[in-house]
Amino acid sequence: MSYPGRQRGFSLLEIIAAIAILAIAFAALMQVAGSSMSLTARANERTQAALRARTLLDGAFVMEPLREGDSEGRFDDTYRWHMNVTRYVTPDVKPPADGTASRVYRLDLDVSWGVADNERHARFSTLRMGGANTDGSP
Repeated sequence: MSYPGRQRGFSLLEIIAAIAILAIAFAALMQVAGSSMSLTARANERTQAALRARTLLDGAFVMEPLREGDSEGRFDDTYRWHMNVTRYVTPDVKPPADGTASRVYRLDLDVSWGVADNERHARFSTLRMGGANTDGSP
């Protein structure tokens, strides 16, 4: 039975249910937004590590000859590095007997950041051509 002067609307129970659904949806959206911000921060950290690694690898041994061995240091308070330089030998190329061939070196760089229980690493490798006898060997 309908009354002509009576207004129709939502009951209190319907309003509470709608607010509960909105609250659940809002909480889920906030969790997604938080995860997105965390992933963006991690991507930024990796980008910073890559930029620092590229700078170090591009400038390594420009003013001094290449030498095999390990070295390490810090970029700043956050990022640390460790580099290993080894001679790179390709199995299908034989060096000349007179020893005048240029040598190829592999530079392996490990960049790390973060605290001990949550330390992150990024590894980079490149090949660098060195002059003949740059490592001090005959």
